[in-house]
Amino acid sequence: MTSKSKNDDPSINSRPASDIIQQLGLTPHPEKGYFKETFRDGTTDSNNRSYSTQIYYLLEGSDDTSHWHRVDATEVWHYYAGAPLSLELAAPIANSSSSGAATDRKHDTKLATLGPDIFSEQQPQVVIDRNVWQRAKSLGNWTLVGCSVAPAFVESGFEMGPPGWEPGNK
Repeated sequence: MTSKSKNDDPSINSRPASDIIQQLGLTPHPEKGYFKETFRDGTTDSNNRSYSTQIYYLLEGSDDTSHWHRVDATEVWHYYAGAPLSLELAAPIANSSSSGAATDRKHDTKLATLGPDIFSEQQPQVVIDRNVWQRAKSLGNWTLVGCSVAPAFVESGFEMGPPGWEPGNK
């Protein structure tokens, strides 16, 4: 028989974000929200880059949209708990830049909703190809997700969009 404390609640979703942040040991993330790296593969490639990494990531409230950013590796977002999460994705369109800067290009944009209700157009996981611009927004009080990155996340492969930048459409 499993013992329960007097503070146990049958649903993690009824807890405030601060409880989740404390329980998982999350710290502030540069894009907004909170995170903790939970896995970094010990196997590396010829450039000494790990094959993969995994993090917990928590975004609070619909006012806490993450900054536009991209990484140089494929990223898989996994829904864990809380409200669904909106992912805005912007893939650069080939040969659409006059200056060559990634932020000057036109982009093909789409929305995906990460969440548990597969019968309401939510997905329990979303794959984001490398170098695709992305930002996330919780559709409720908070959302807890996981992000798997392969090859592993490295700071040098991370780019934040300039303040106020929005991707251009076709």
